[in-house]
Amino acid sequence: MIVITRYSVSEADVEAFRADAAKAVEVLSRRPGYRGYRLGRAADDPALWTVVTEWDGAGFYRRALSDFDVKIHAVPLLSRAIDEPTAFEIIDAEGLNPPAF
Repeated sequence: MIVITRYSVSEADVEAFRADAAKAVEVLSRRPGYRGYRLGRAADDPALWTVVTEWDGAGFYRRALSDFDVKIHAVPLLSRAIDEPTAFEIIDAEGLNPPAF
């Protein structure tokens, strides 16, 4: 599964946002089921950023959120995300065998 969180970040806050995102990903990466991340910025709107993490499943991600270090270092960043659905199950991907539906 992937978790896509989007953020509106002013130019003045970019350095702080990137530092917060790096710390959040670092603590999340220590949790079971974590696979990797991507940090992105919209090509057409430089104030729109995204943090994408990949997990072995929704349960791994949900359990990661209850970890003390994640609550301290990642949840504050995640709470600033644009309010929209964030968790997506992977249906199809090149080179992977997605679950049958």
